[in-house]
Amino acid sequence: MDDDAASLRWWLALWRAPGIGTITFAQLRQIFQSPRDVFQAAASGSPEIKLSAKTRDWLLHPDWSLVEQDLAWREQQPHRHILCLDDPAYPALLREIIDPPPVLFVEGDPALLQLPQIAVVGSRNAGISGQETAFAFARTLAEQGIVITSGLAMGIDAAGHRGALAGNGATIAVAGTGLDSVYPARHRDLARAIVEQGAVISEFPIGTPPLAANFPRRNRIISGLSLGVLIVEAAIRSGSLITARMALEQGRDVFAIPGSIHNPLAKGCHRLLREGAKLVETAADILEETGFAGAGGHLQMNQNGFAETLSIDPEYGKLLSCIGHEPTAVDVMVARSGLTAEAVCSMLLVLELHGLVETAAGGLYCQTGKRTYDERKHTRRADVSV
Repeated sequence: MDDDAASLRWWLALWRAPGIGTITFAQLRQIFQSPRDVFQAAASGSPEIKLSAKTRDWLLHPDWSLVEQDLAWREQQPHRHILCLDDPAYPALLREIIDPPPVLFVEGDPALLQLPQIAVVGSRNAGISGQETAFAFARTLAEQGIVITSGLAMGIDAAGHRGALAGNGATIAVAGTGLDSVYPARHRDLARAIVEQGAVISEFPIGTPPLAANFPRRNRIISGLSLGVLIVEAAIRSGSLITARMALEQGRDVFAIPGSIHNPLAKGCHRLLREGAKLVETAADILEETGFAGAGGHLQMNQNGFAETLSIDPEYGKLLSCIGHEPTAVDVMVARSGLTAEAVCSMLLVLELHGLVETAAGGLYCQTGKRTYDERKHTRRADVSV
């Protein structure tokens, strides 16, 4: 067994430990160099391990058959992947949130996770008009090179996924179960189509059922992957408003489509608009606000967003998303993007010539957009409180 495979087994074993959530996992990673070290410390009775008796018992006697179940799932198909938090292929934007999932199960193309995304979410009981609106927005955004991200649920989620597929674009479905099952079951064909033209992902190990508590956790991933979240239809007590709140906490934009004052599924959107969400009437409003526009599937960025106007290859867009507005080292970009050092240096020269990045002291690089990510984040937190 090579080192990477052995390391992955320890990551999976720690992620499956009872009582280990994202926060505890992160705390353990701050203390120990690797998940394997956590198990070794538990075996030695280290005082640094302050966990429940049930968790400590797992660390002493992990159920390796469950880990093998995860690994067997991956090996069954070439398009199945398991990404750990320190994997270069792990989505850079998701890594920035306060509680990123330590492990991501991916079925489809993992490279899409690095591309610019807009989440399209809303009511499971959406009306025909709302579903048509979600479909149309998603289709237009996908045609412009934006990846559409949603939760594979009934109603608006499904319409968003289908719109992206119809626009010959990419879409990502974030599941609230293990990827050995599809929930709801009637979306098996949709999930299969998404895998072929995008990816279905989950933080939940293989065999995890659709428990109610899983879906709010799923929502933070939907917003965490995305530049912004579009709420198409939502009642006052809607899970979509949870996604909107999480988006704001993560510094993402929140967009809402207004509706009739007589429509109960418009009340959630109206509440968001009263509290500062951005009213949108067309997909162009979202492209303008986020600073992205597309042409022929190539990403463009304008001066109202992260960089100046330029049509660039998606590979360059991927690298640009790995460069912060704070000085970033080349080796950090290599780790985040999965590209070779030679490729990164060559691409940086092109990006610098076009004014998209600039050099800083110590051989570091940063983006040159007029509005930084931090400025966008603090602006949105001040504008809306959900």
